[in-house]
Amino acid sequence: MVIVTTSGHYMSVLGPYLSDGKNNDAKILNHIINTNVEDIKSYVHPGDIFVVDRGFRDSLQLSEDLGIQSKMPSFLPKGETQFQTEVANTSRLVTKVPFIGDFVQIICAVCNKYLPPLSSSCSDDDRLAQHMLQLATQENSLKTEIEESNLDKSRAVWVPVSDTDLEDFPRLTEDIQRTLTCGVYQLKLCPGYIQEHLEGDEDIRVHKERSGLIRVRLQSRHVSAKQYNLWIKFNNYENLGWYCKCRSGSRIVGMCAAVIWYLGYGKHRFLGALGVRDWSEYVDDASVVPPTVDSSDSDSD
Repeated sequence: MVIVTTSGHYMSVLGPYLSDGKNNDAKILNHIINTNVEDIKSYVHPGDIFVVDRGFRDSLQLSEDLGIQSKMPSFLPKGETQFQTEVANTSRLVTKVPFIGDFVQIICAVCNKYLPPLSSSCSDDDRLAQHMLQLATQENSLKTEIEESNLDKSRAVWVPVSDTDLEDFPRLTEDIQRTLTCGVYQLKLCPGYIQEHLEGDEDIRVHKERSGLIRVRLQSRHVSAKQYNLWIKFNNYENLGWYCKCRSGSRIVGMCAAVIWYLGYGKHRFLGALGVRDWSEYVDDASVVPPTVDSSDSDSD
């Protein structure tokens, strides 16, 4: 269990713990606090904030008893298919803080001593944080427009994105993209996601609702049997709006970035492949079985 500050320094590396049902994230954190491992209570104070993932949900009460605030991505309410915009925005503020995997103590100590922090504070970080907090208070106006106009129920004429005239779609610089996605994580995923569509069985399909508003159908990145509709409203980048039917698609703190990245940047920047190397030639396919050779036939030959 690794405890890391949001400024990017390792505070403690505890364990290892057994990886059975009795040692989930919440129970490990409860054990750390209840047994005061490494005197943790001496440097955790009321009002401090723990940024945790959903696996720690059963430890929230103990943290609250100590006066510690816990920030965790939200759970989708039973019967719902999508987070409300405010909830999706708030969850993105939590997941923006990086989580750290298993590192041994000696390596963490060396990193703290000789390497720069995992994340370095600068004026851009402060600006981005203020920008995200401002966005988190806003509603997704395009979602409201789509639902009030019943565009999510209207008939669509799907055309492959390569056959669609979208020359009026705004060109996006790298700085603008980082502002829209509130960082670079989503941008790093875009080339592979788009290339998988363009070269695979599931192309990106586009329907023009009207001038400056398109609907896009694309494959879910997580569930192979699921597709989503994404609406993109554009005039110039200042008026760019988006709304996706996926679970977190109503958020405006970040966005479902792949299609917007492709239309505003990727298709103009890359010719052919989108910079993603195909490693499949080095991987064996266990489903391909060569025909069996009869040894008796071989001997007679």
